[in-house]
Amino acid sequence: MSVSIDVAWKSLNKHHEELCGDKVEILKTEDSDIVILADGMGSGVKANILATLTSKILGTMLYEGADIESCVETIAKTLPICQVRKVAYATFSILQIFHNGEAYLVEFDNPDCVFIRDKKIIRYPYEERMIEGKKIHEYRFLVKQNDCFVLMSDGVIYAGAGEILNLQGWTWESMAEYTLQCTKKTLSASRLAALLSQACDDLYIQKPGDDTTVAVARVIERRVVNLFTGPPKDKEDDEKLMHAFMHMEGKKIVSGGTSANIAARVLHKDIVTKIDRTNPDVPPMAEIEGLDLVTEGVLTLGKSLKLLKRYINDEFDVEFFDELDANNGASKLAKLLIEECTELNLFIGTAVNEVHQSSELGFDLSVRMNLVDQLIHTVEKMGKKVTVKYY
Repeated sequence: MSVSIDVAWKSLNKHHEELCGDKVEILKTEDSDIVILADGMGSGVKANILATLTSKILGTMLYEGADIESCVETIAKTLPICQVRKVAYATFSILQIFHNGEAYLVEFDNPDCVFIRDKKIIRYPYEERMIEGKKIHEYRFLVKQNDCFVLMSDGVIYAGAGEILNLQGWTWESMAEYTLQCTKKTLSASRLAALLSQACDDLYIQKPGDDTTVAVARVIERRVVNLFTGPPKDKEDDEKLMHAFMHMEGKKIVSGGTSANIAARVLHKDIVTKIDRTNPDVPPMAEIEGLDLVTEGVLTLGKSLKLLKRYINDEFDVEFFDELDANNGASKLAKLLIEECTELNLFIGTAVNEVHQSSELGFDLSVRMNLVDQLIHTVEKMGKKVTVKYY
């Protein structure tokens, strides 16, 4: 079995704080995906520094293959001790899911991970260990497709305390049950993270009393997306590119009018333009039999990139997904890359587009290549594997 992971996280800063005291690191090794959630003591700048140091140290050491004892020992010896409380650093959760289906979960003083399988909340047995005076919970198990994990900082289970829910706050059991109800709608990791974060924000009446973070990991099937944009430098490579493009597994997207004409000509298919008057800011899409999405080029890529950058900058909420569900090329492309992609294959033509070259737009090849470079960087930052072929 080879598994893929859909991961997303969402944070709320404590009210009146500019920096979040929680930090999430998502790492990919050759044989696994690692999610780390660290919660720095207190709030603001100090907590942010502690959480960042903790997550970076853990991430770097685990990436290099260190064991948990070495990681905790290093953190205990590296991070400062609070002079008031006489305790150090931060709490943390680490989830490592290997491509062969094995999984490893470590928790130190964070709320327990919510684990949902087959529409049920599962409580796994754990081993308790003492490392450098710290009580660590360790879990080892096998995952299967559609499993869902939610790591959280303690701001989640304190949501509503002193406000809507009196002194108790949102209990772990209530939060887990809400998560279970949400997963029954087969949501992506990003939508689930947004819903859980929104629920916490509502319980805090939009004034979080603590830094509040959820990190969602879902076990999914491998999802490949292929994107072709820009005509090849040598016209004789049109068929070579299209042959390689069409023989790749996964969804097929063509972006750009000239690219669409090349695809239609080589595939011997018609281009059917879809007239859309609902969103004049985004150029209309088209249809070509055998392709999943056909869009205009530069403008659509640019608008799609804006959505992707909002996503990686944690600037997404429940309303963001209304934009993502919109019926236009930019939203559809962004949605595919956020929710239906674990690997992106790019087929990039490097010819100066004759249509733009002869127009008054003063188009330069560098504009398209700059957008492609941004797309590569952004999608990689989302945790997806990106492969690029230039023609």
